[in-house]
Amino acid sequence: MREFSLKRPATAAVLVAALAGTTLATISPASAATYRCTTSTASIDDPSYSGPWADNWDFKVSLCAARSGSTIYTYAKISWDGPMYGQVDDSTVFDGAYFKLQTKRSQAGPDPVKKSANYYGIGSRLENSDSNANYNGSYTTPTLAYNIGSGRGLADGELHLDWDSDGAGYRTHMFAASPVV
Repeated sequence: MREFSLKRPATAAVLVAALAGTTLATISPASAATYRCTTSTASIDDPSYSGPWADNWDFKVSLCAARSGSTIYTYAKISWDGPMYGQVDDSTVFDGAYFKLQTKRSQAGPDPVKKSANYYGIGSRLENSDSNANYNGSYTTPTLAYNIGSGRGLADGELHLDWDSDGAGYRTHMFAASPVV
């Protein structure tokens, strides 16, 4: 059996330092930055249903922004507590749904949008229920990165829902923007 020797502690220290440096070098700037978030809620009525049962969807949206150097990183986490419908995984609740994430420059007056993306992946999640037809879930957008220079920025977002059979098209639901970073 080979015995471990402590005769070369300097070699071990160099090896540990090299491995630690490799690990730190692979962390992206977005993961190293500290995100600041604002969470807001909205209870949204299903306009295509007028029956006796509860039909509101309770949404909670966290809009988050972080800064690393001159780059602003933004993302949104959306969660919901939907009603119980009569069908499991009902793909006819919405004709369409998406979350619009915006990176804005903070300034006096309206904050201009510098980068924006529509995330349609939330649509299929909204229509996915548990085995009891309870429509609860969550969705986190990918991260947007924008080089804002020396300016300050924030995350803003909108939930766009097109309910099935209501004839109104997309309705926009606004949420509170992140703190300025």
